[in-house]
Amino acid sequence: MEKSSTSAKIQLKIDVIIPTFNRSVLLVRAIESVLSQSYKHFHLIIVDDGSTDETASVLEKYEHLANLTTIKQENRGVSAARNLAVKNSTSDWISFLDSDDEWLPHKLAAQASYLESHPQIHFLHAEEIWMRNGVRVNPKVKHRKSGDNLFQRSLEFCLISPSTVLMKRELFNRFGGFDETLEVCEDYDLWNKILAFEEAGFIQESLTKKYGGHADQLSTKFFAMDYWRIRSLLNLSMQAGLNGEKRDLVLNEVKKKASLLLKGYLKHQNLERHQEVLELLARCGQTV
Repeated sequence: MEKSSTSAKIQLKIDVIIPTFNRSVLLVRAIESVLSQSYKHFHLIIVDDGSTDETASVLEKYEHLANLTTIKQENRGVSAARNLAVKNSTSDWISFLDSDDEWLPHKLAAQASYLESHPQIHFLHAEEIWMRNGVRVNPKVKHRKSGDNLFQRSLEFCLISPSTVLMKRELFNRFGGFDETLEVCEDYDLWNKILAFEEAGFIQESLTKKYGGHADQLSTKFFAMDYWRIRSLLNLSMQAGLNGEKRDLVLNEVKKKASLLLKGYLKHQNLERHQEVLELLARCGQTV
């Protein structure tokens, strides 16, 4: 799809959601990138997910802002933090920013402008700049974003960064928000549920900077990510209203992932997880 203009005439009210846990050093950059937006019709909601570092002190410096709300919860994970923020939101539109990422100053303006000319779109994402250890890196071809054939391509792994998403709050609630039982791949799970039924908008220009390489990223803490993707896909395969063609795509991806995962579990003698995956497949009437 075409690049968007950044001069939106409409004034969408947007609730911006930042979940954070022990990232006081990075949090300021994320907050400031929101406050520096050229588009000003937003309210920022930050959920401190039980931080034990200097996060509280950082947030105290912003207490005077009328367009900022902070919420503190016990440590329950990023999904619970985002879900809590949405429960406390009031705007028709919500947007997410991970506390280690950064928005470019025209992010919200570009997306509001896009929606002005695409009123049928209720879920929108964009290109991003990848940064690793302070250096810009180019994503592999398989990671490149687009709006083409997005559902099928997203079944392999997540192609939508939460920090680029702008969506209708009603859509988020309709699909149940982020699954708090998934320790990782919660974004993969929700985006695929939405893509199975909704058209997604895409802006080709980079609107965010995604930072990688730090030790607390969930993707660096968990091995065998396909275990979580299989759980998500099996749930998706049973989603009411999913058409037969898309269900076949989902189950084909399950079989491909499960075959490799089960071989890996046997190789590393992880018999407990091996049995668990077999039981998950059996409950959904699937075999490998």
